[in-house]
Amino acid sequence: MILRNLSLSELETVLEWAATEGWNPGRDDPEAFLAADPEGFFVAEVDGRLAAAISVVNHSDSFAFLGLYICHPDFRGRGIGLALWKHALEHAGGRTVGLDGVPDQQENYRRSGFVASSETARFEGPLIARQNGALRPATAADMPGMIARCAAANGYSMDRFLSAWLRPTEYRESLVLDTGNGIAGLATWRRCRQGVKIGPLVADRLASATSLLHGIAARAPGETFVIDVPREMPAFAAHCRDAGMTCSFSTARMYRGAPPEAGGDIHTIATLELG
Repeated sequence: MILRNLSLSELETVLEWAATEGWNPGRDDPEAFLAADPEGFFVAEVDGRLAAAISVVNHSDSFAFLGLYICHPDFRGRGIGLALWKHALEHAGGRTVGLDGVPDQQENYRRSGFVASSETARFEGPLIARQNGALRPATAADMPGMIARCAAANGYSMDRFLSAWLRPTEYRESLVLDTGNGIAGLATWRRCRQGVKIGPLVADRLASATSLLHGIAARAPGETFVIDVPREMPAFAAHCRDAGMTCSFSTARMYRGAPPEAGGDIHTIATLELG
């Protein structure tokens, strides 16, 4: 067994595994993922075949995020995933490490020193489209403020990742809610294997958050939308339910080390793989 960093083409293969497992990745996630920390993505290779993968992305000097933990079905039950887990966590050093854990893995994560801090609910469904003249595509000039706004809302920075994630591509677009008195909110939407995922979404108040949500629906009419909402955002979660979305599953936000302190803005998760 060889434990090593993966290449862009191998990350594309791993995301195909994830799609088979129902994770529904975005259509052009790999480049933005690797931009976050090229040394933070790992594979286990067994007899020349990719057997397992994981990411431990160092977002800053104090914070890392673990995700994309997956083992190919042909190699499960052999301890390969656990060996890769231990190897990858060394990359984080003394940083606080966060993850979003599905219920059937949370006990395993606790044994590795992770403590549940919150919960993230995934809402899925159609949305009513509402045009909003204050909503516009983000520009390069907006990027520093957007990145800083996300860091303040989350309690941790993801500068390298967001510098790539917030840039427009064929399948991904970032928007700002510009009221003329400053930026009231921002959101990114991306086309996935099925439907559209929204995240991050950051807004100064509920009305701004819902304007972003339904404004995105106007840009992708007829789609099914997915958004991951932390437990600390009950009013926004209630709006998602009232708008006709359903909670399809939840994950526990867990940390090894001191949890970050989130700010006061309404905010949602960018992607469960990177935080």
